[in-house]
Amino acid sequence: MLTTLAVSSYRSLRDIVVPMSRLNLVTGANGSGKSNLYRALRLLAETSRGGVVPALAREGGLQSTLWAGPEGGGSQGTVRTQPIALRLGFAGEDFGYAIDLGLPTPSSSQFRLDPEIKREAIWSGPFLRASNLLVDRSGPMVRVRDGRSWRVAQQHLPAFDSLFDHVVDPAPSPEVLVLRERIRGWRFYDHFRSDRDAPARQSQPGTRTPVLSHDGSDLAAAWQTIVEIGDVEALDAAVDDAFPGASVSVMEEAGRFRLRFDQVGLLRPLDAAELSDGTLRYLLWIAALHTPRPPALMVLNEPETSLHPDLLPPLARLIRAAAQRCQVWVVSHASRLIAALEEDEGCNSVHLEKRDSETRVAGQGLLDTPAWHWPER
Repeated sequence: MLTTLAVSSYRSLRDIVVPMSRLNLVTGANGSGKSNLYRALRLLAETSRGGVVPALAREGGLQSTLWAGPEGGGSQGTVRTQPIALRLGFAGEDFGYAIDLGLPTPSSSQFRLDPEIKREAIWSGPFLRASNLLVDRSGPMVRVRDGRSWRVAQQHLPAFDSLFDHVVDPAPSPEVLVLRERIRGWRFYDHFRSDRDAPARQSQPGTRTPVLSHDGSDLAAAWQTIVEIGDVEALDAAVDDAFPGASVSVMEEAGRFRLRFDQVGLLRPLDAAELSDGTLRYLLWIAALHTPRPPALMVLNEPETSLHPDLLPPLARLIRAAAQRCQVWVVSHASRLIAALEEDEGCNSVHLEKRDSETRVAGQGLLDTPAWHWPER
């Protein structure tokens, strides 16, 4: 489980350190920085897949994503004196990781604005110290701890590749493999499609699907997988909680699966193509949150979208139950969902506010901020 998330110089996140628990709820007014924190977490996930530099390029490049205010915060602008650095990191119950991206040194290359990875570090414990550093990447060289000394694992690492892409031998550095696979398993759900042509409304080839896809295209197969190898009683109870007396089944025709929704008062079941946007989205959330293969971290971005307010308390119960099996991160501005989630004693509410264009955790003082140290260049 992650215990701390840290971001520096990413959009409105000049320097923020967020404590995390099993169930995390991120709230705040429009424009407070909720989406920026969510996107920073997604960028962190890209490091394990070799995609952090391309992901920055899709956002307009490093210069477009950097904190645009003064280095020390506040409303008074000053001339920059520090090197450009976008830094992302987290600490967990066993390992922590941080990455520092900047601009390349001046050269004749036309990729002079392409971000480079300046530093990466993996450590044990809640925050980085010299004594608990396990893997240290500085420029093109990667060192791994070998007892009380260090051994070089890579000497010519490309500046645009993460150490996760090249340090693959688990013998000297098992923590690299452990973290890479763990981060790759993070699951993000952001605005399921429910329009008339949404994939979830169409019949799809049936194959065992323990993890619902990000767009929900394999809803029927994922539902049937839960029926056969998951907690079918919890699945049925979730449907009844939101739609009393209703039931969901999966029809198979020539190897293609379709979802069928039976509701009290109707003479025939409804096909997925006939469901309202809200009903279809809620069934997608049921399938996502009842996965037979829970990830280390599941991130839900505004799950209340297109749902009737009466569905928000049942959705909160779904999320709270899922948080018993994996760590959950929810970004929301729906007051009814927020209130229902905060009924959970273990809910970690992170309320964001913006002052002088900088996103901060409301009410967080020096004594409330988790300890955090960035690796120095």
